[in-house]
Amino acid sequence: SVTISMIYSSVFVSSDLLFFGRTEVIDNTLNPDFVRKFVLDFFFEEKQNLRFDAYNVDTRSSNLSKHDFLGQMFCTLGEIIGSPGGRLERTLSGIPGKKCGTIIFTAEELSNCRDIATMQFCANKLDKKDFFGKSDPFLVFYRSNEDGTFTICHKTEVIKNNLNPVWQSFTIPVRALCNGDYDRTVKVDVYDWDRDGSHDFIGEFTTSYRELSRGQSQFNVYEVLNPKKKGKKKKYVNSGTNTIIVMLLHAVFNPFIFSICMLAGAVVSLFLGNPSQPTSLHYMSPYQMNAYAMALKAVGEIIQDYDSDKLFPAYGFGAKLPPDGKISHAFPLNFNTENPNCVGIEGVLEAYFQSLRTVQLYGPTNFAPVINQVARCAAEVTDGSQYFVLLMITDGVISDMAQTKEAVVNAASLPMSIIIVGVGPAEFDAMEELDGDEVRVSSRGRFAERDIVQFVPFRDYIDRSGNQVLSMARLAKDVLAEIPDQLLSFMKSRGIEPRPPLPFTVGYTYINQTSIQYPNG
Repeated sequence: SVTISMIYSSVFVSSDLLFFGRTEVIDNTLNPDFVRKFVLDFFFEEKQNLRFDAYNVDTRSSNLSKHDFLGQMFCTLGEIIGSPGGRLERTLSGIPGKKCGTIIFTAEELSNCRDIATMQFCANKLDKKDFFGKSDPFLVFYRSNEDGTFTICHKTEVIKNNLNPVWQSFTIPVRALCNGDYDRTVKVDVYDWDRDGSHDFIGEFTTSYRELSRGQSQFNVYEVLNPKKKGKKKKYVNSGTNTIIVMLLHAVFNPFIFSICMLAGAVVSLFLGNPSQPTSLHYMSPYQMNAYAMALKAVGEIIQDYDSDKLFPAYGFGAKLPPDGKISHAFPLNFNTENPNCVGIEGVLEAYFQSLRTVQLYGPTNFAPVINQVARCAAEVTDGSQYFVLLMITDGVISDMAQTKEAVVNAASLPMSIIIVGVGPAEFDAMEELDGDEVRVSSRGRFAERDIVQFVPFRDYIDRSGNQVLSMARLAKDVLAEIPDQLLSFMKSRGIEPRPPLPFTVGYTYINQTSIQYPNG
């Protein structure tokens, strides 16, 4: 009889593993197919560590130490989600000299939490509230909370001087309306707008997302009731009716679920300073990582879970190269111009440290050459099968701002994002201009099609106690948070639909389940 226990932690929260849950027990089988599902909040920008332990259950005791240990497996949630088809197969280990079998995971997104609803309402015979006119009605939507309170989630526009208003359609995430719970109460208040802000309450009604999703029908005509009027007037019927006219549901895909596309990472580091001096940001200390290595490891370890081949083209810029001392602003860290790829983030770090011993660090700080180089790769794959993330790490103030802005504007139409991490004490005010959160980047009268740049100074994330793991987790959490939306914006702008999950190649089909296969005997 076999059961699986799941242990979970997020690096950002704690390095300790906490017990999360346990599957059901399946009797007398070496190839159990578990039904129990584990529901986890997925954060692309965090490293969410998982451990799975398998046991042979012999008694009814809930104490796992009373049962036979069959093996365990470590992975991250990102590895499962980033695997083709959301399916990950790994070998169990933990018993020396024994083959423990394999364990298979599949993951699926709870799509109801990402759907978007488009609705339109009208009302009929609302109460007259204005002395010299009719009413100026508008609707306020509230989501109910677990504690019985309500949180406002949407307001319609005001329709002036009309007791039979038809409001414009609006779009709202289902998660904002009901947190993915289709039966949770949605409360709607109807007000008469007043210029001084003391809006008059006309009435209210309640519904649910499930009811609203039926669209226009007799089930979606609601009486607008005013409790005070109802309590005072025996003949009170209602303060009007409200009807849903249009209800459309749009399924929004998360591009990282089920490997809709492959995330391709490129890493670039600026080479300034003397790495042999302890004051250099490139200093190779035997006791701790420098700021460049920390930024590389923090972002790269999460990105690599979504890169199927784990190969990262890595470049340096701002250095004199041997043997003739030629200045380069885009040279492969492994010095292989034909194949600049490094195997995994550990391979990138190894190439970075090796290059520090070989090149002479030299300015100026030119960004445009490497952005254009990655953009050329992205331009070759615009069908949605790949998305490129360029990580740039620099301790210098940018020298070619005009050319860089033009490169960003051009790259914004391609499947790529740019993460810039500033390390050291330099003033990075000019970098904020590239981060188009407030004002979209422009060059020679052209504006970037999308916001694709995220800039952060690493010093804002350094843990005061010196905890490097926490510092890296904070950095990764912030700089990667925008990547899913940036990827999605490209897919939507090109009309690219999510691809169906890849078919499984084994003789079983698993839907959001954990499976395990043991060798016979």
